[in-house]
Amino acid sequence: MILKAHKGIPLETNINTKRIYPTSRMVSSLMNMPVQPNKAIVGKNAFAHSSGIHQDGVLKNAGTYEIIDPNDVGIDTNAIVLTARSGRAALKYRLEVNGVKLDDPKLDEVYKAFLKLADSKKEIHDDDILMLAGADRAHGRRIKVDWLQATSGIGMKPVASIGLDIAGEKFEAAATGNGPVDASINALRQIVHRPMTINEFTIQGITKGSDDSCKVHMQVESEGRVYYGFGASTDIVSASVEAYVDCINKI
Repeated sequence: MILKAHKGIPLETNINTKRIYPTSRMVSSLMNMPVQPNKAIVGKNAFAHSSGIHQDGVLKNAGTYEIIDPNDVGIDTNAIVLTARSGRAALKYRLEVNGVKLDDPKLDEVYKAFLKLADSKKEIHDDDILMLAGADRAHGRRIKVDWLQATSGIGMKPVASIGLDIAGEKFEAAATGNGPVDASINALRQIVHRPMTINEFTIQGITKGSDDSCKVHMQVESEGRVYYGFGASTDIVSASVEAYVDCINKI
């Protein structure tokens, strides 16, 4: 992008720079590792302007604060916002713009999850559908969460109950903890006895608002090896447990 942006440098490549952003999103989704918001070029804040002076300057002349045209790295500045009325074709298009291609059976599963999410959120953005596509890859695993109930509040002890399906067998457990996430994972550990240490635990909001979806990225260590897990939901506790279960399945 330095070579492309600075026309005075007498060098060029045959790289299709419009694939930079979609490729970054695809790798992030496949690896279940978030891209830092302030990452140059591919971070979500790379072309964001909150200052009034910046916004005014960009509107009058984008080159004032943007040496790189977002379209040159594959950022679709005309991104459509999906709603519950959006069809399967629109969902497929937005996924492909972000570097994710799904076969028809997988797309059907993601579309069902999309309609469910659209019922609880007015607008669905690219990060939402990437979240759904990433969560879909957890399907078909040996261990699944059947149900989860967590209770917490001010002046009360957090308690959680969980039901797991492990290769067709049903298990249930309950536990307390320092918070609803800790209580839920403690309950899960009563069923799955495996030495696991959580090294990283990251929660990311997708857009904004109290009804927002969240992504949980988790890194755990077990017997000297590191595993990454991913969970997504409009409920932080559910997303955290799904990420932990994703790690267990990978182990």
